[in-house]
Amino acid sequence: MDIRKLLAAASIAALATVSAAVAQSTPPAPAAKATAGEKMDLKGTWRSSKLIGLDVYNRADEKLGDINEVLLDTQGKVKAVVIGVGGFLGMGEHDIAVSMDRLKFMEEPHKSAKVDRADGKTTGSATAPARRDTNNDWVPDHAVMDANKEQLKAIPQFKYSSYN
Repeated sequence: MDIRKLLAAASIAALATVSAAVAQSTPPAPAAKATAGEKMDLKGTWRSSKLIGLDVYNRADEKLGDINEVLLDTQGKVKAVVIGVGGFLGMGEHDIAVSMDRLKFMEEPHKSAKVDRADGKTTGSATAPARRDTNNDWVPDHAVMDANKEQLKAIPQFKYSSYN
């Protein structure tokens, strides 16, 4: 056997061994999960189940609709939200899908809510639901979308069957 071939084979074997050793000693990327006995930091997170039904307004303070669904990609990141718009009491409503970045979530109560109790809750004369506990309610009060009702009509209707 030629000495050059022997040296080349030995070099390849050495590189493979070193590569495997380096790969084993490289620490894994930090994960967002807690280890046993460790508590995860979940401040500033929202429960997706609590986003369902959240009212969506525009900047002119017109109610556009409410969130009907939160759609996730295969990595668990929010891909879109489905908003039910138009209609009255569920009749004539149609769904549209918009990316999450089109919504601005607001923590303070919607301005149509009449807050006149010392505890910050609305009275029975309010046009909006009572504000939830602000200490750790896991959900914003409402969302604002920069659109009007006419612009929403131009967005194609979202149908689950169209995406199968």
